[in-house]
Formats: sequence, C-alpha cells, structure tokens
Amino acid sequence: MSKATVGDFIVDRLQQWGIDRVFGYSGDGINGVMSALRRNDGVTLVQPRHEELAAFMACGHAKYTGRPGAVVTTSGPGAIHALNGLYDAAKDHMPVVAVVGQQARISLGSDFQQEVDLGSLFKDAAGYVQTLMAPAQARHVIDRAVRIAEAERTVSVVVVPNDLQDEPMAEPPGGHGATWSGVGYRPSVRHAAATDLDAAAEVLNAGEKVAILAGAGVKDAVEPLLKLSDALGAGIAKAVLAKTMISDYQPGVTGTLGLLGTEPSDRMMRHCDTLLLVGTSFPYAEFLPEEDQARAVQIDIDAANLGLRYPTEVNLHGDAAATLEALLERITPKQDTSWRADLEERIADWWDTVEARAYTSAEPLNPQRIFWELSSRLPDDTRLAADVGTATDWYARFLKVNGKVQGTTSGGLASMGNGVPYALAAKFAEPDKPVVAMVGDGAMQMIGNNGLITAAHYWREWSDPRLVILVLNNRDLNQVTWEQRVMEGDPKYESSQALPDFDYDRYAEMLGLRGLRLDDPDQVVAVLEEALNADRPVVINAVVDPNVPPLPTHLEMDQVKGYLSSILKGDPEAGPQIRQSVKAMAAKYLKR
Repeated sequence: MSKATVGDFIVDRLQQWGIDRVFGYSGDGINGVMSALRRNDGVTLVQPRHEELAAFMACGHAKYTGRPGAVVTTSGPGAIHALNGLYDAAKDHMPVVAVVGQQARISLGSDFQQEVDLGSLFKDAAGYVQTLMAPAQARHVIDRAVRIAEAERTVSVVVVPNDLQDEPMAEPPGGHGATWSGVGYRPSVRHAAATDLDAAAEVLNAGEKVAILAGAGVKDAVEPLLKLSDALGAGIAKAVLAKTMISDYQPGVTGTLGLLGTEPSDRMMRHCDTLLLVGTSFPYAEFLPEEDQARAVQIDIDAANLGLRYPTEVNLHGDAAATLEALLERITPKQDTSWRADLEERIADWWDTVEARAYTSAEPLNPQRIFWELSSRLPDDTRLAADVGTATDWYARFLKVNGKVQGTTSGGLASMGNGVPYALAAKFAEPDKPVVAMVGDGAMQMIGNNGLITAAHYWREWSDPRLVILVLNNRDLNQVTWEQRVMEGDPKYESSQALPDFDYDRYAEMLGLRGLRLDDPDQVVAVLEEALNADRPVVINAVVDPNVPPLPTHLEMDQVKGYLSSILKGDPEAGPQIRQSVKAMAAKYLKR
C-alpha cells in the first residue's frame, strides 16, 4: 500500500473535523487533493459549474447547517473565481474553509503561468491564510484553519502548492520549532458582566417605548427574545438575515427594517425612546432613531460590532441567548401596554396594505402577488434562498413567515448570484427538505442558469426532489433601474439595464427538469402548488412587470425630486411606472 500523501492527510483531517462534503472544481493546481478525494469514501465532492458557485455553496452550507462549509479550487483563475463567494461568507460571518492550489514551490516568484499572490488575494476576505511549504506543516495548518473558521465565524484559506500535494505525508519532527496540534472545538457561552446587565436593565426598565432590532445573531435566542419583548411591551424589527428566524405572527413583530423594511418598523424607530440591538451589525444607521432620541443597549458576541451604528449607553459582550436570559431576571414587566397595542394595530394595518398591493393589477403580472400567495403554501420545513435585487425586496416585505421555514440571502456583501447556489447547498445538506429560491433574471443569467445544470446532474440523489427556482423575468436589472431613477434622477439607461429575454422554463425542460411559465395572475396559485408538489426540480419563469415600484418605507425629498427628474428626462417606461406607483400608494387606502 502506498504511503499517504499530503493531499490524503488534508482530506482525512477535514473529515476528522466533521467536514464530509466539499464543493469544488478541478485543475492541475489542485490535482493531488482531487486524487485524495477520489481515494476517500467519507468525503463527498460536489462539482458545480464554476468556482464562484462552489464558494457560494460552501457559504450556503454554513448558513443552513451552522457547520463549516468547504470549497476546493485550483490555482490562479480558480482561486480568483472563488473570491466572491468567500467574501460573501466573510461579510455574513460564516465559517468556510477553502483549500486552494498553487504552482510548484520551486517556481514561486518566477511569474510562472497561473502564479498569483494568493496571500494578498485572500487576506481581506479571510481571517486566516497560510501556504503549506512542507508536509509536516499540514497538520497544524489544517487544524488551525478549521478551528479559526468555526470559532471566529470567518473564512480560512489553506494554499497548497501542487508539488506538495503528492509528497508523502510526514508528522512534525521532535525538537524545537515543531507543533503538534489536535482536532476539536466546542463553542463556549460568553456571559456579559453582572454590573453591565444591571445597567442595561435600568435603561430598559426606564423606557416607555422600547424598540428591538434583531439580527442573525438571534438564531438560537428567539424564545428569550420574545419573552423579553413581551415583558418590555416592545416591538421587534428584523434585519433581513433574521427575516425567517422570528415569526411574523408573533405579537409585536413589525417586520424588516431599512431599505427593505416595513412601515411599522420604520415608524417604531422614529418614535421609540429606548432601543435594544441584538446580534446585528445593521448598516443603515439612517433607519435607526435620531442620535439623541433614544437610550440604547446592544448585545453582540462580537465586540467589534458594539456601538458601531448607534451611540449605545450599555454594551453587553456576550452570547445572545445567555444574555437575554440574564436580562429577563432583571426586567420589571411593563404595566402600560399602550405602546405595544399601537404597534400591533399598525402591524395589522401593514399586512392589509401588503395584501392590497399584492392584488394590484400589473402587466402582465405583479411580482408581489407571487410572494404573498407563496407565504401560506410553504411547507413548514422549507429552506428559502433569496437572491439580491427586487427579489430581496419582495422576500423581505411580502413573504409572511411563521418561524418554521429557514431562509437567507447575501446580507453584508449583497452579491447577485447567491440564490441558486444557496438553494443547491440546502438540498445537499438536507435532501429530505423542500427548497425554494427566489431569483431575478439578472442573477439567473449571471450564474443561476449554470447552477441548473448542477441540479439536473444531482437531483435524483435527493430523497425529496422538490427544488423550486422562481425566476422573476422582467427583462431588466430592476433594482438598479429604480435606484438610478430615485438616487440619480436619471431615466432608465437601456444599454446598462435591459436584459435579453430567455425561456427559463424551456431551458429547464431541456435539462430534464420541470419548467412552468407564469404570466397570468389567475394562475399564480395553481403554478405554485404544481411546483411545490412536483417529482423533480422546477423552474418557474414568472413574467413580471418591471414597473411595480419597490417603495421605500418613507420618501425623502431628494428621492422624490430624483424620481420626478427621471420622468421629466424621458424615462422610456414613464407612463407605466407612474401608473404602478400611484396604484401602490393608493393600495394603502383602497384595501380589498
């Protein structure tokens, strides 16, 4: 039997760390690791069509499972292709380990073909980057890479020159300079100091109009958060990454906040006197209370986030669940519930408005209608993936979730193209659960269509074949078109914004998947139910109106001026967009 190689050790060590699936694409820079994967029956290689897809899938795996995702790429262009997905993981604090090939050690520094300074390439996206130069180094580098990725919720990159991958593995020698590392990490629960908890409770108890903003850090802390909200008579707004973590049916939940937010969330922030931030680095400070309006408390496991967006009076550095439980013991339940009662009236009114807007006519179809109808038809264990663009607007505002589905999007990086690879990662991680991706046609044409080839290749391995890719086909890079109108005062720039039409449903059929065309509001329910009960993955080609406006929660005067300016400059869609804007605003007052 031949001696194990460095490549064998890397794959075996990843398996010992609990990583049993890697997403990757081959090339001569990583062939030694690919050979090791072929020899190892315990680690499965999933081959997407592009390294960017692979890195997005690794990030998606981490988001849905809580366990590190892993990506394997070749040197040079393969590494560069993966960078966007790795940045996505880094910005959303997801543990991902990347094993990346490199040219032979003897050629480094010679400007060899495909030689790239990978340390420089990855240093901003990764919390740990290391190049292996000797077999005995592999043990501590792999151990440290996985441990740092898990403990610091970040990206780790291990660069492996191709000649080293086939070298016989060697353990660290005895003597000075050697390191003998081991496998294993269990997260500890960090507790805030008792004096800080007392100070935070004083602030919260004194508040009469308490607002809570919850981010992705509340994933394992929803129950104590809801108890605290009830005790304080507070409302809960959600950052988009926390969208599905907290049920919209819970009392006082105002929905998402910010550019993708709801009117109740916006109003709550404008009128509260106390703010509690939990597990969030929400970037848009303009949607938070005015600086001198509210006393504020923040809870975060990452000290770098404390006091980052708002001048918080008390900062609690600790685990969200443990900190909330400790705070509960110090909170005096509010007797005056008028603030919460007012919020709940406005929340009910908002959902009535959402429904009215969803049923507003459009040409040929209102995209909001699809998301509204989808809400009540999602199986409880569905995994959702929202791509970036107007698909995220409708996901954030028009999907009413019950706390039993799990969804995500590209939050910090806000990168187009994440939807299909996230959905595929969810299917590989939990093949017995239905998955729905909501993707704009821009993202679909970027890399989503390539991802369908991967779905066609693997779907028969999934115990539940239900994977629905909902494509919003409006022949427009729609989110940016509206941003150009409102922010720049420019009409739609056809050369940059118009997209070629594409028959996504027919393409799916060509791949052996199911394709459904949706361009009639009377067929929305039937098409969704057919897709959710299909015997294979389904692509819904939803031909939707690009002139349905993703209205912000409030319009600033410069935004109104920009919008009017874009019309006066001769926007090619001026007539339809005015009609749809008027309908959307009127829907609030002309409810069904």
